[in-house]
Amino acid sequence: MEKIWLKQYPAGVPAEVKTDVYPTLVTLIEESFRKHRDAAAYKFMGRSISFGEVDDASRALAAWLQGSGLERGDRVAVMMPNVPQYPVAVAAILRAGLVVVNVNPLYTPRELEHQLKDSGAKAIVILENFAATLQQVADHVPTKKVLLASMGDMLGLIKGTLVNHVVRRVKKMVPAFSLPSAVRFNDALAQGRRMSYTSPKLGPDDIAVLQYTGGTTGVSKGAVLLHRNLVANILQSEAWYQPALKKIPSGEQIVTVCALPLYHIFGFNTNMMLGLRMGGCNLLIANPRDIPAVLKELAAQPFHSFPAVNTLFTALANHPDFDKVDWSHLKISVGGGMAVTQGTARLWLEKTGCPICEGYGLSETSPSATCNPVDATTYSGTIGLPMPNTELKLLDDDGHEVPMGTAGEIAIRGPQVMAGYWQRPDETAKVMTADGFFRTGDIGIVDERGYFRIVDRKKDMILVSGFNVYPNEIEDVLSGMPGVLECAAVGIPDEKAGEAVKVVLVKKDPAVTEADVRAFCEANLTGYKRPKVVEFRTELPKTPVGKILRRELRDARR
Repeated sequence: MEKIWLKQYPAGVPAEVKTDVYPTLVTLIEESFRKHRDAAAYKFMGRSISFGEVDDASRALAAWLQGSGLERGDRVAVMMPNVPQYPVAVAAILRAGLVVVNVNPLYTPRELEHQLKDSGAKAIVILENFAATLQQVADHVPTKKVLLASMGDMLGLIKGTLVNHVVRRVKKMVPAFSLPSAVRFNDALAQGRRMSYTSPKLGPDDIAVLQYTGGTTGVSKGAVLLHRNLVANILQSEAWYQPALKKIPSGEQIVTVCALPLYHIFGFNTNMMLGLRMGGCNLLIANPRDIPAVLKELAAQPFHSFPAVNTLFTALANHPDFDKVDWSHLKISVGGGMAVTQGTARLWLEKTGCPICEGYGLSETSPSATCNPVDATTYSGTIGLPMPNTELKLLDDDGHEVPMGTAGEIAIRGPQVMAGYWQRPDETAKVMTADGFFRTGDIGIVDERGYFRIVDRKKDMILVSGFNVYPNEIEDVLSGMPGVLECAAVGIPDEKAGEAVKVVLVKKDPAVTEADVRAFCEANLTGYKRPKVVEFRTELPKTPVGKILRRELRDARR
């Protein structure tokens, strides 16, 4: 496809960005530590943590990791919400020459076991709130080194002790656990400061991150993101943001709201990595579901940038405390992870004066592939234009490009596209074309200006609040439930989450109830994967060869 979209680029945004200026993420990170040493990199629970502090702590932790017997290329899982230990751990893992494996802290034991086994993670950095989950699978996974963080680790002795007391004793947010060989995060830092650190010889083609995404087979797969993939996407995003960033007064540090989970690729690169690159400060929000607490945090200081999913924009804009926040400094709101709805976009613009610029990307594209211009003044209803250095085309089922105005599968080529799926060449072959395009499974259409719009999904994936849910995984779990003969999972429209999960089951045992199904799902599936609607039928619609017709169940709605 001819790059018709380039004519729509805002002034000052280049068609191509030089992406090889940093050979690795480590080079980029360490430059930022030097340049912005005294500036605040993160704010959490009222405390500022400087770039220099993150530099010193991550260097000490990198030395500890190297000294604990881990070797270059070994995988280290990180299972924490948005706490300051997260960016410290990520920087340390990369600086030690190791590979980051992002893990959702709300995973059930089954989900955690799969990811630790599949990645072969030899170590894990985990917040103690989730240690009980790890304990349940500890004997079955290769992950033998455990670094145990506490909520207050980086808040100083007095405040940290108080926060830990409240979290453990008052709010009772730390279930009992036993991990006898675990090392406390702050102990590892203290030990690491006395150890020698060796800078690893890394290159652009070394693996930086395994970012797990659902699979059409129901098995979660690790997207292999190389150092050059992530560096490229940071620099692409920085170039794209320039028209909005120029509106921030000269000399003023950019402050970004970090409510997106950092273990999700959107938050990982758009908040943490881009923030490091630009010398910005991230306001860490540990629990974005607590809307009053989020608004209280936002009322405490001015901020300029707010990347989020539609559900969070909606919840905030409709909350009675919304007007207690000063939104006048907000220069860029980026919506991603799920579709931004027209109603939410209109309300957000009306209340903040800052339009939501919708973007689009996937774990496999590090993540940003397209975005609306950040100097736009209205909601476009599209996913925008391809980013610099990025090509999109629309393909039919045979891999041929479709004519303008015809819907086809969105395929993406650019320096941010993954190297493949971890140890799954068969799955990689299904999504990569011979000429280097990644087939997304999303059906799109492009207009004469080069703006793309998603119209459908080729895959049966369900998108719940920006998280991918694959029906096969839910079906695999429920088919293992005693008393269930067969089942199917589909997505249904949901006002809050965009989509929700509906399961339709055929009983083997008449005594099975909806409550039984929900309890089984709670034990085996993390929250966003659990069904909102449970329906029982005597049989499921099928093709002549016996394949379940999910589309028929979807069309039947509830």
